[in-house]
Amino acid sequence: MSAPIEIVERALAEDIGSGDVTTVATVPADARARATVTQKAPGVIFGLAVAEAVFRSLDTELGFTALAPEGEWREGGPVAQLEGRARAILTAERTALNFLQRLSGVATATAGCVRSVEGTGATILDTRKTTPGLRKLEKAAVAAGGGTNHRAGLYDAILIKENHAALAGSVGEAIRRARRVAPELLLEVECRTLAELDEALAAGADAERFRIMLDNMSPAQMREAVARVGGRAELEASGGVTLDTLREIAETGVDFISVGALTHSAPALDLSLLLEPLR
Repeated sequence: MSAPIEIVERALAEDIGSGDVTTVATVPADARARATVTQKAPGVIFGLAVAEAVFRSLDTELGFTALAPEGEWREGGPVAQLEGRARAILTAERTALNFLQRLSGVATATAGCVRSVEGTGATILDTRKTTPGLRKLEKAAVAAGGGTNHRAGLYDAILIKENHAALAGSVGEAIRRARRVAPELLLEVECRTLAELDEALAAGADAERFRIMLDNMSPAQMREAVARVGGRAELEASGGVTLDTLREIAETGVDFISVGALTHSAPALDLSLLLEPLR
């Protein structure tokens, strides 16, 4: 995907400030260099377009060649090669790698979760627990890792949570109000108990695009929920999901599993950039 230019500019401004004093002091203005970005740990690469945009922001004539496919699991090796003004490469290096490592980390974490539920029919979803300002990029990284994007924000789907239901008076009343206001949107409601599940079904099972989120339920409760719903609504498991528990959750028969850790806790993928002077 293309990189939003304002995000790139903001990130560079944060790092460069009034100037890269080390590079200006040590590197001749006319020096040129070739650099290779290398993947040092197994995982999924994503974010090459963002990294390229960072480098090109400081050297519009810089050559950038991708050496690795995005969205595929690989053990490591060269990711990209670039050639241009040495000062620009050095000044952009950390910002470019920060984007690339972060987004590749999200894609890698997602791929691990998708692999874990393979064959069960369950779909891995992301959440809104994203880095402020980077949601579009992080959700694209989830998709690159094989996951599916949940709602983009507060505007494109209804998700009734515990606090909404409390203020509306009940789960059922919250569903009825939401359906009257926005009948065309996906309507999802969080249920913490099987009693709330039954109430949600009574209020919304006849609606199109209806999903129930099983919040912090045990696998036994999820299996009971699947049986009670009987296909009348989509079911999403949520809350405290880890890589160790994913398979057991998926085997209960739920349709979706949302994993906040894809974006709020994914470790960065280990990448490095090595530079060689050009004569």
